[in-house]
Amino acid sequence: MDWISGIQKAVDYMEAHITEELKFDEIAKQAYSSSFHFQRVFRILCGYTLGDYIRMRRLSLAGSELAASNTRILDIAVKYGYDTQESFSRAFTRFHGVSPSQARNGASLKSFSRLSVKLSLDGGTIIDYRMETKDGFSMICKKTGLSSEKELSFTHISDFWRQCNEDGTIEALSQYIPEDSMFNHSIVGASFGNDAGDSNYPYAIGIPCHNVSVIEDAFSVEEIPSHTYAVFQCRGKMPDAFHRLYHQIYSEFFPGSDYRPCGGTDFEVYPSADVNNPAYTCEIWVAVEKK
Repeated sequence: MDWISGIQKAVDYMEAHITEELKFDEIAKQAYSSSFHFQRVFRILCGYTLGDYIRMRRLSLAGSELAASNTRILDIAVKYGYDTQESFSRAFTRFHGVSPSQARNGASLKSFSRLSVKLSLDGGTIIDYRMETKDGFSMICKKTGLSSEKELSFTHISDFWRQCNEDGTIEALSQYIPEDSMFNHSIVGASFGNDAGDSNYPYAIGIPCHNVSVIEDAFSVEEIPSHTYAVFQCRGKMPDAFHRLYHQIYSEFFPGSDYRPCGGTDFEVYPSADVNNPAYTCEIWVAVEKK
């Protein structure tokens, strides 16, 4: 399944179960993806989070139902996932700009339409990439807890990098970098896909290693299976350049190539911490397979 079809299948699943409890990992499974990876790419492609999509769709449908029926406000609140009428009223008013009672009395409402994923042709774009096939390897890393069952907060990853820079984690990891590092002596961010043994730790900062003993209790050694990677060079100030490239990869490269993401571990390769430099260069490694 290609990524565009995967998102559409996930959207269809959400719409079919919009009044039920929706778990992020179950939604991601519809696209044959991990929760972390799916949420990340969904936001990059769509411009809002997966949780925002669900909330706006529910509030939009709730508004239509309030305006067209005599069903009690509390019953509609419960139907669309709110425990109390008060919490529903607050969310409803933030979204529509009017209260549920006003909506029932004919006030104007907002409509958030169902997402329909289409491949649009906006002109040719050149994307530089190379293919790399790597045998399995070990990686020393520090993980951060990001549950696959919860909504992904992207500030968590930025805060994690900031913390690791400040507390000496990056410096400590650098001591383990081998001379023949596959990432050219860079620190990497690893987004664990279906390879992850623990769904509560889908992201880590680390480096590849060779048969070394880890001294730090906060570090672990993870085994990364062999994969073929599509490698893209990213140029520009972070995180804007990073987000632009990710959008191109999933909206332009994969729909038009012979490859698709395979759910393996992806890497962001950062050669330095100078991420605010407009000329900054880093790489994105995406584990792929033939369609």
